[in-house]
Amino acid sequence: MIRAISLIGNPAVRLSIAPCLVLALAANPAAAQFDDDQLGGWYTYQWTLNRSGSTLGWQGDLQLRYWDVGGDTEQRLLRSGLTWQPGRIKYTLGVAHVVSEAFGPSSADSEERRLYQEALWPAQRIGEHGFLVHRIRTEERYLEGQDLRTRLRYLVGYNHVLNQTTLTQGALYLAFSNELFVNLERGIGGGRQVDYFDRNRFAAGLGYSLTDGLRIQLSYMRQSLDSNRKDQLQLNVIHTF
Repeated sequence: MIRAISLIGNPAVRLSIAPCLVLALAANPAAAQFDDDQLGGWYTYQWTLNRSGSTLGWQGDLQLRYWDVGGDTEQRLLRSGLTWQPGRIKYTLGVAHVVSEAFGPSSADSEERRLYQEALWPAQRIGEHGFLVHRIRTEERYLEGQDLRTRLRYLVGYNHVLNQTTLTQGALYLAFSNELFVNLERGIGGGRQVDYFDRNRFAAGLGYSLTDGLRIQLSYMRQSLDSNRKDQLQLNVIHTF
């Protein structure tokens, strides 16, 4: 984690690897799964509380994910963490709870609890209209019937404002992101194994700033795994207060 943060902290490295990750990982091929042609729906409310005059804050998100655009639940996720920003980089220590449901009419579900740590490099201006962000996150995952699993995630995001030079009220912008997930061990218990590559998510969409601290964003996301892939419609509400 420390070596990864040190590497990404180098501005030259950040600017050089971001476009490569976005383009190369988005093109990762994957075989179709049984519901490959069915568009899923992911709906997210994301909040960030920044206390005036303090380096401490709070952030989190609530997500409802569906196998289709609504009705057949895939996952319910609640995540929250304490933030600390002594300088430019914001650090978070948090927890998450995930309930996953099987595809179709089955009522079977499973639970997962997570601890997570992350480092976020806030928006870095690229030219007059672009903003680039990086986030690295480690997770300790407690899944039913499995050994403790750990995972590394790296996200790069880029917003390009179309009608002004900031993301403040009235901004209409294009939003792109790519997030790579890597398992840090293969064994998960009972002689079972997973690949180091877990998944990749590439999204592109359009956003609008309703106020300085409230944005709404509609995106099309492709999630690719080793054996399948699925497209998702994403509606995100991003709230900073």
